[in-house]
Amino acid sequence: MSDLPRKAVTRTAKLAALPLGFAGRATWGLGKRIVGESAEIVGRELQQRTAEQLFKVLGELKGGAMKFGQALSVFESALPEEVAGPYRAALTKLQDAAPPMPTRTVHAVLSERLGEDWHDLFLEFEDKPSAAASIGQVHRGVWHDGREVAVKVQYPGAGEALLSDLNQLSRFARLLGPLIPGMDIKPLIAELRDRVSEELDYDLEAQAQQAHAEEFADDPDVTVPEVVHQCEQVLITEWIDGIPMSEIISDGTQEQRDRAGQLLARFLFSGPARTGLLHADPHPGNFRLLPGGPDGEGDWRLGVLDFGTVDRLPGGLPTPIGDSLRMTLDSEADAVYELLCTEGFVKESIDLDPDAVLDYLLPIIEPARVDEFTFTRGWMRSQAARVADPRSPAHQLGKQLNLPPAYLLIHRVTLSTIGVLCQLGATVRLREELEEWLPGFVPQEVLDEEESAAEA
Repeated sequence: MSDLPRKAVTRTAKLAALPLGFAGRATWGLGKRIVGESAEIVGRELQQRTAEQLFKVLGELKGGAMKFGQALSVFESALPEEVAGPYRAALTKLQDAAPPMPTRTVHAVLSERLGEDWHDLFLEFEDKPSAAASIGQVHRGVWHDGREVAVKVQYPGAGEALLSDLNQLSRFARLLGPLIPGMDIKPLIAELRDRVSEELDYDLEAQAQQAHAEEFADDPDVTVPEVVHQCEQVLITEWIDGIPMSEIISDGTQEQRDRAGQLLARFLFSGPARTGLLHADPHPGNFRLLPGGPDGEGDWRLGVLDFGTVDRLPGGLPTPIGDSLRMTLDSEADAVYELLCTEGFVKESIDLDPDAVLDYLLPIIEPARVDEFTFTRGWMRSQAARVADPRSPAHQLGKQLNLPPAYLLIHRVTLSTIGVLCQLGATVRLREELEEWLPGFVPQEVLDEEESAAEA
């Protein structure tokens, strides 16, 4: 079937070729080392060849392969420029596009889910998809009440392909390690696999999207399209135009980059506080920059799409995140270490030096130490290199830290968002957003004093 290669042998053959290629390149790298080339040069050439094959295969598949590619793509900021540069365009394309389903398949799904007379529900329906993602594609249409809509149609067999690909990828996750320095690929794949059932459930997605649409309905900075209709395998929402974030990354003005970065940070931290939900798929394909206000006047707004993956946080982001961040900024090494132990970031069997832990954390939270911070690929690469270098104390200490399951998705979303900010090269007032939206970042006694002053 041309729309989604579901035959296990076809998909497995494509993915199985990846570790063979990695093994061949490792042998090639050893040969280069024997003839005297430096480890650094060989390592970068190995990264480049690995990236070339990986993204070629991922770009040919949908399902879990593309989902993994989308998740990985936001970390390209951590790659050396000579490796990342040639593949940036391919990664950006991967975030927004995939080979489309045949029209007959789309019509068959709509007939099955909306009824044989589904055409009567639309004044217009475009057979050519406007976007394609890992488990479905989007068609533009006009609903019977005149509203422009996005019609999201799930690929037949998407769930089977998603699980098959991610299971296959997990078998050789270790070989992908050199691609993104300092990042453990296996937990990323495991976490994506755990979210499969949620992402396939368009009812859950509709609930999460509508909750955001209602909360941000009158927001001057963030727009979330309302849900129009939902049933199994089909999700219809209001259409929003705008400049894709990927285009802002490649061609946007500095003003657009800064505004997009500020709003992305604001949405990341305000969303859980306002809705109890964390949008957990922050790759550029899910964001648009829209003209400000109903009449297009005013500042740019952020349009947010795709709520298929969310983290449910009824009380907002966990208060220990804000507490530990504030205490780290205040250099309270013992207090930070005690909190990390309590929350499970340091296992009971591990004994670390609190001052060493503080030294490990301070460079990572540099953007929160100043009123505004310019996120760059260079900064991201320096952080990745610091943690990845086996000779560095940061690498040795990082290996001993633990990531509790409750924080896994929050951690990935935060890293992904930082990756996008670095792709944008945005100057962001991050501390301002943390003070406004992150529980625990501002001490409770300060909040009480401010409340008392306001009442007086």
